[in-house]
Amino acid sequence: MSGADTPVTTSSDEGQERLGTLFGLGAYLLWGVFPLYFRLLEPAGAVEIVVHRVLWSLLVCLVVLAVVRDVSWVRPLLRRPRSLLTLGVAAVFIAVNWGVYVYAVNAGHVVEAALGYFINPIVTVLVGVLVLRERLRRLQWAAVAFGLVAVVVLTVDYGRPPWIALLLAVSFATYGLMKKRVGVGLGALASLTSETVLLAPVAAVALIWLEATGRGTFAESAPGHGLLLASTGVATAVPLLLFAASARRVPLVTIGLLQFLTPVLQLLCGVLLLGEHVPASRWIGFAVVWVALVLLTLDSVRSARARRLDRTAAARREPAHDAS
Repeated sequence: MSGADTPVTTSSDEGQERLGTLFGLGAYLLWGVFPLYFRLLEPAGAVEIVVHRVLWSLLVCLVVLAVVRDVSWVRPLLRRPRSLLTLGVAAVFIAVNWGVYVYAVNAGHVVEAALGYFINPIVTVLVGVLVLRERLRRLQWAAVAFGLVAVVVLTVDYGRPPWIALLLAVSFATYGLMKKRVGVGLGALASLTSETVLLAPVAAVALIWLEATGRGTFAESAPGHGLLLASTGVATAVPLLLFAASARRVPLVTIGLLQFLTPVLQLLCGVLLLGEHVPASRWIGFAVVWVALVLLTLDSVRSARARRLDRTAAARREPAHDAS
């Protein structure tokens, strides 16, 4: 009998994983320097930037779809009105997330925005418990407890709840929940296209109103400022497509570890490049959040290892067939 008992990792698999890791690094690095990018879009406000982001992202998506000729997902989606409605809700929450984030960056709250993406995994776990009735493991419960303690510590430090961080975390976690409930296997490009199509009518009306009332800035400092606003489409689509390419090639645990690169870079941008002051008491709150994230990461690694061992044990129990 010549069958191997354990799966063999080929050099091709290793190459794909390395490539996927590079794609993931590219995505999270780009998201990490978004505070610097959105500062370049001033004097445009948060609403105007989000409106342009929606419309130019839709244009980029349509161009890419025309190039790759992949529209096979459209008809199945149109036949499921409930899925379309759920996607519409998801689109609203991602638009809220974009708007709050741009407001935070341009109002000098980059550090608090970074906090939002640090606590997002904890909020996502909590949403799983409250909405999906998922059962948590001990380390996950400990992480949630530390996350709640961190919010209390930061509330005392700020003199108010960290609303920007909480809104970012809750809106993105709810967006993820809605996407989970869509029930249609949409890729990153199809998903972004669907969401921007649903948001486009409102965005177009908002853009017309901004320009008609003199609140729009598209024509200011022409053509540079207008081109920067138009670049929001590429800035939105490119990291998302890099992330999708990464997710197909690397284990979920790797994605989970890479995702912390974005808020770390955002925090560094806020403190080192944009001059935001972070008192010692606030660092304590961040430290508590990081303890929670370490616990979540340990749980994720342990869970992935257990699943891998279970698959290996199951493969060994299967009767081997001799090709001869």
